[in-house]
Amino acid sequence: MATLELYSKGANVWVPDPDAVWVSAQLLQDYRSGEKHLLLQLSNGNEVHYPVGSPSDLPPLGNPDILEGENDLTALSFLHEPAVLHNLRVRFLDYSSIYTYCGIVLVAINPYDQLPIYGEEVIDAYSGQDMADMEPHIFSVAEEAYRTMIREEKNQSIIISGESGSGKTVSAKFTMRYFAVVGGAAQQTSVEERVLASNPIMESIGNAKTTRNDNSSRFGKYIEIGFGRKGDIIGANMRTYLLEKSRVVFQASTERNYHIFYQLCASRELPEMRSLKLDAPENFRYTNQGGEMQIPGTDDLSDLERTRNAFTILGVQPDQQMELFRILSAVLHLGNVNIQASGRSSDRGYIDAEDRSLAVFSKLLGVEGSQMAHWLCHRRLAVGGEMLVKPMTGQQAVEARDALAKHIYGQLFAWTVQRLNSALRAQQGRTKSFVGVLDIYGFETFERNSFEQFCINYANEKLQQQFNRHVFHLEQEEYVREELAWSRIEFSDNQQCIDLIEGQLGMFDLLDEECRMPKGSDESWVRKLYDQHLSSKPHPHFRKPRMSNSAFIVLHFADTVQYECDGFLDKNRDTVFEELINILKASQSELVAELFQQQRNASPVANGSIRSGKRATREHKLTVSFQFRQSLQMLMETLNSTTPHYVRCIKPNDLKEPFLFDPKRTVQQLRACGVLETIRISAAGYPSRWTYEEFFSRYRILLRGPQSQDQAQASCRQALPQLIPDPDQYCFGKTKVFFRAGQVALLERLRAERLKVAAVIIQSQVRGWLARIRYTRILWATLTIQRYSRGALARRLALILRYTRAALVIQKTYRMMVVRQLFFMIRHATVTIQAFTRGMLERRRYRLLVAERAAVLLQATVRGWLARQAYRRVRAAVVFMQCCIRRKAARRQLLKLKSEARSVERYRELNKGMEVKLMQLQLKADQEARESAALRETLMVEREASSAELAALRATIQKLESQLQEKPPPGPVISEKEAEERRRAEEKAAQEILQLKEELQALQKERDSFCKERDDLSASLLEQEEKQEECVHEAVSQVTSALRAEVDEERRKYQGLLREFTRLEQRYDNLREMSLLTERTKGHRRTDSTQSLEPLSPSTPLSPQSLTPLSISPFPSAVPSPEEVRRISVTSPSAEKRVSVWNSEASMEQLMEKMDVAKDPSVKMKGEDLAHAYDAVRVANKFLESQLRNQCSQWEKELETLRSQLAQAVSVSSSAAQRQDVQELLEARERECVRLRRELKELRNTVSLRRLLTQVFPSALATETSSPAQSKPAAVTGLLECRKRDETKLIKNLVTDIRVDSALSLAPGLPASVLFLCVRQADCSGDQARARSLCSAAVTAMKAALKKHVSDIDMAALWLKNICLFHDLLTQHSPKQTLDSDTLVPLSADMNDLIRTLSDLSIQAYQQLLSITETRLQNIIVPALLESETIQGLSGSAVKLAVSRKRAGSDPRTVGGEAPTMASVLRELGALHTALTQQALPKTLMEQAFHQLTYLICASAFNSLLLRKDMCSWSRGLQIRYNVSVLEEWLRGRGLQAGGAVATLEPLIQAVQLLQVGKKTEADAQGIVRTCSALSSQQIVKILTLYTPHSDLDERVTLNFIRSVQGLLKGRSNSQPSQLLMDVRRVFPVIFLYSPPPVLSAEQLVIPDSLKISFLRKA
Repeated sequence: MATLELYSKGANVWVPDPDAVWVSAQLLQDYRSGEKHLLLQLSNGNEVHYPVGSPSDLPPLGNPDILEGENDLTALSFLHEPAVLHNLRVRFLDYSSIYTYCGIVLVAINPYDQLPIYGEEVIDAYSGQDMADMEPHIFSVAEEAYRTMIREEKNQSIIISGESGSGKTVSAKFTMRYFAVVGGAAQQTSVEERVLASNPIMESIGNAKTTRNDNSSRFGKYIEIGFGRKGDIIGANMRTYLLEKSRVVFQASTERNYHIFYQLCASRELPEMRSLKLDAPENFRYTNQGGEMQIPGTDDLSDLERTRNAFTILGVQPDQQMELFRILSAVLHLGNVNIQASGRSSDRGYIDAEDRSLAVFSKLLGVEGSQMAHWLCHRRLAVGGEMLVKPMTGQQAVEARDALAKHIYGQLFAWTVQRLNSALRAQQGRTKSFVGVLDIYGFETFERNSFEQFCINYANEKLQQQFNRHVFHLEQEEYVREELAWSRIEFSDNQQCIDLIEGQLGMFDLLDEECRMPKGSDESWVRKLYDQHLSSKPHPHFRKPRMSNSAFIVLHFADTVQYECDGFLDKNRDTVFEELINILKASQSELVAELFQQQRNASPVANGSIRSGKRATREHKLTVSFQFRQSLQMLMETLNSTTPHYVRCIKPNDLKEPFLFDPKRTVQQLRACGVLETIRISAAGYPSRWTYEEFFSRYRILLRGPQSQDQAQASCRQALPQLIPDPDQYCFGKTKVFFRAGQVALLERLRAERLKVAAVIIQSQVRGWLARIRYTRILWATLTIQRYSRGALARRLALILRYTRAALVIQKTYRMMVVRQLFFMIRHATVTIQAFTRGMLERRRYRLLVAERAAVLLQATVRGWLARQAYRRVRAAVVFMQCCIRRKAARRQLLKLKSEARSVERYRELNKGMEVKLMQLQLKADQEARESAALRETLMVEREASSAELAALRATIQKLESQLQEKPPPGPVISEKEAEERRRAEEKAAQEILQLKEELQALQKERDSFCKERDDLSASLLEQEEKQEECVHEAVSQVTSALRAEVDEERRKYQGLLREFTRLEQRYDNLREMSLLTERTKGHRRTDSTQSLEPLSPSTPLSPQSLTPLSISPFPSAVPSPEEVRRISVTSPSAEKRVSVWNSEASMEQLMEKMDVAKDPSVKMKGEDLAHAYDAVRVANKFLESQLRNQCSQWEKELETLRSQLAQAVSVSSSAAQRQDVQELLEARERECVRLRRELKELRNTVSLRRLLTQVFPSALATETSSPAQSKPAAVTGLLECRKRDETKLIKNLVTDIRVDSALSLAPGLPASVLFLCVRQADCSGDQARARSLCSAAVTAMKAALKKHVSDIDMAALWLKNICLFHDLLTQHSPKQTLDSDTLVPLSADMNDLIRTLSDLSIQAYQQLLSITETRLQNIIVPALLESETIQGLSGSAVKLAVSRKRAGSDPRTVGGEAPTMASVLRELGALHTALTQQALPKTLMEQAFHQLTYLICASAFNSLLLRKDMCSWSRGLQIRYNVSVLEEWLRGRGLQAGGAVATLEPLIQAVQLLQVGKKTEADAQGIVRTCSALSSQQIVKILTLYTPHSDLDERVTLNFIRSVQGLLKGRSNSQPSQLLMDVRRVFPVIFLYSPPPVLSAEQLVIPDSLKISFLRKA
């Protein structure tokens, strides 16, 4: 009972509530002993009187606010049901944390939602971490079991239990997945993949939909995952318990049968499934009883595909899978067999001979349909030594049919489990230890409980007893370890209930006895139970219902359950008639016969029994209950021999709604699963435990006398008796002090009171000091005010005297001013009158002048207008003439430009597609120009015609005038006639002239409109060209960025594959060494072991990697893309060609020699091996050809780009100089393209000829390749000559056997330089084969040297430098690179494949270099960055309440070892930087390396921060920020920030800033959202949720603030990744930039004598 003093005003208590189970209330007054009521205020504000009969009836006290949301329930100060329920509710609803520790138990609440907390990055974060340091998780329990198994070499068990729908199966799957990831398989076949593949199979045949769960496991299973000596998975074994076979023939409402039946029905349309004659599940009796055919959110067809893939992974062949599906389909058809009643009283059942379902059933199982129909309706009896056949009623026949269906399914289930175990079985004698995962049904109670629930609850009774004893044992171990004087803790042992069920004359014994009775029934069995356990000897755990005589009640540990006895005997017998089994044994199907033949040799725990016709052997002796007891006993023995770990799954609501918490259902399950029993056992002892140092740090203010951290234990022992008078409430151990429940809260109250008293004293002293300071200031202010007042009075008197004298002066001056103002006013009025008068006169005179000026201006304007009209007419004529002349000149210029542009006309045709719009606009403009020209020509013709006609008329007029002058005037009639004609001619000429003028004006307007339209078209054309250019530039930039991203992704994938290839190659070498060692031990003789262990001989020209297609090379060389590589078709020659080419052993040996295939002295190469070698040569040839094609296509694309640029330049600019430059550039590119095409053609011919010679004449290739070199050797000086016999010695002294100290003292790249000069000399001497062989041997030796120094960072950097230099030298002297150089002579030998091999080898060296550093950093990142106390004393004084409580069973920290600090991290990084700097590696490569390492550091520290609640505090954030700043300063000091190494740390920096900023107001929330741009919404909310104050001055982050931040984060762009943790395994692709090295010469090299290569000669 808690201390009564804690029930004071303001204390929080818990009171019962019918809806919420428990509600929080606050005491409004102190409790005094003897009071009968407590005045409480509920959380809703209501005041109630809580009755208290005695102190034991006081309500439970609430825990301090600092413990709200604690991740371990046993760390709570008050351990009781309401505290547990409230803590689980807070963690589940407010923090979205579904896992919580309760001592050794992990409580897992089903969220009914997908949470991102199960990725590989989470597995990496929990791997290798202590259970007490991390947030609760199923991975933490799995890691604890795995570490305990490795450390103690003892088997482990993880017991997962809970109600149906609580998430047991999912927890078991995640546990197995964790083991599969952390314990990779040692065998070449992936064992962990097969272990995981068993899950979908068991779910399909063992899981079904129930009212409480859509994927409920209807059986229990125990999976033993076997581990080898190195902690890797080598096998597994599965045991199953109590399959619910009754579900095959009956399902309750809204439930389904097993998933496999619905999956088969959904796939009935597949071709291979049509022979099963399946239909929709609504048409089968065994699948339509529940009414639920489909589960929302699931696809039965895809589930079946996943099941079939799992069968394939486990080695079940497709034909055997179809046999399995046929049996399952036959079960469905058996349920549709129609059994009819016949006879007078319908006492005889029969099956129609034409029954389709029976025919399909018989065909699928390969049995006789008539026999099956007969024995389904008849049974054989033995009467008086004779065998009689008796017909059965219709109901009995239906029961026999259902029993057969259940038996078939049970046998098929057992066969499947046996097959899985055979596929998962480890090799004999290799399993060192195992971890068992028990996924078993939890305590069940329904409205109607039957035999299955009885067995399930019996199993839970046994498991609960084992759990209680284990918890008790751990508690007692802790007390013994601390040497406490303890008394035995009493705990509720359910042995009496177990004895009631399994004891002598218990319920199971009576059930088996009744099953052996000939006329046994359920009612007689119940009566025996009543007589045995109620009448003769009443049992405390057995009762009889009041209103029923066919039921009984058992008081289980979790609840009281009433069982209905109907069906107990039938389910316990589980019998099927022997005649039906004999028919199935004679089946034509091998699998069906195997299922029922193996019953004779079945184990004693096989399910079911067979009833035969003979009375002596009518029933099998083993009933279901007996088998279940035996299997459960074996399980308990296994669990008792292992170290158990417990996971209790809780179902928060029955509606399957995400994050909905039902207190009633949760409390019911907590009571049933043993969590509250764990708390009760812990509370019965000493639940609160502190080390002396932590107790001293927290409660030192309660101690008296001198205080020292070194004497913490003595101070605690001296002070505790004064603080807690009752010595039974605490106990001193060796390293800890133990408290009973409630004592920590009492200490917290005493501490708060002491702090309050100290605060009052401090306040009184401060207030007195402030009062004295205030009095002194007031006194000084009073004197100052008096002094200033007296001075003010004196100054006021002087001022009055001064004012009096000034008044006289003011009066005199005022009077004078009044008189002057009067004078000035009169004078101003006079002057104003005069001014207005004179102005009026002047304005009148001005108006007259303006009128005269206007008349003159009007005259001038009219005359000017007339002059301008005449000028415009003259100017229009001049402009028209200029336009004609200029148009003519422009046409000439256009013809000239067209002739000049005709040379690029064919290139412009290539861009027709891109300039369709431009051409259309141009054509339209040309058409308008032509129409304008036609109109102009028409106008000119009309003008000429009119002018000619006008001239003719004028000539006629002149002629008539002359005639009139010459002739005498005619008579009056003639003269009038001529005058009329003249007048008419003049009128006609005037009309024609007017018409021509109107037409001319119309043509001019039309011309102006055409010119305007042309200008508009030109402007729109220019705008469209600009828009097109912008669109093209934007599209090019987007495509370029997408291609870069794709190339980076391909490069990353390729380098990952290369890393995997290296790992597999190492595994292959290890397996080969083991096989050789095994063969030696067995007596096999081998000539030379060292030779057989070499990966490649020095004479091998090609490494294994040179024959494999590569995707992306880190060097910028012409390496084909993966798509082009996949297009290379490698077809082996036909058998006839092989026989014709390799027809004798001599030719084969000759071909091997010519192809440089190394011979193994112990293995002779056969024709097939030679064919593989020939295929490899063909691969290399085709690879070279594809490489050249790729390069040619790149050049052609570049040429196309230049052509388009030229066309754009011609169309946009008319500058002759630009066109000339572009033309010259185009011609140069064309010449280069022609040269490349010619070179490609020659190389194609060479490749084809080489392939032909390789196939027909193997000796011709060497002759062909060596003859040119011998005829024209290259003259190069400054080389090193190595004789043929000294090559092996050179490789050995320079690469293979060089000592580490000698190698590190060499100049950077010296071995690569010496080897290249030797290769170059061999190539220049004409011996290309020897040059190639020497180069290949050097590459192989460098690879072997890398493997030899797999953990030496200096040697890895040295060989990385030499490999890169050797690659650059070979690339520099390749024919491709020496085309534009006149000084370098290319290599004659083809080194492209070796260059590619060196490219891959450089990647391997780089990865090995980083792997060494990452391995060294892996275990020190988190302790150094997060845990190290760089700023001493910052967090030592702030210890959180009860945070030191270590979990039972967790791995204790090692004491005495030096903890890693930031100096350790910088030391490792410095070692890498020194190694890279000493070898003079490029700066870009160093930046990439440290970019990768800083990402690893950031990701590891950040993930650990998100999973550790003790790290999320202000003081710890300050420590981490300082540590990160030290790392940043180190990187900047070495100039490594340019490669992104510092920017990679941004997520960690923002995370620790989030721990340090304010988290209260709306402005703080906006600042957090604005600052934490590199963090995702989930990460920000997770850090705010985990934030834990480590002192009384700090506060938790309120839920309202977290919701405010979440609301602001929704409006932010979702550019951050959605996952919670960073991907620790992310690898950035490395890029080696090619930089041509300086030209090498032997005179430049300084070769020390220690290398012992003096046999080299300068050439």
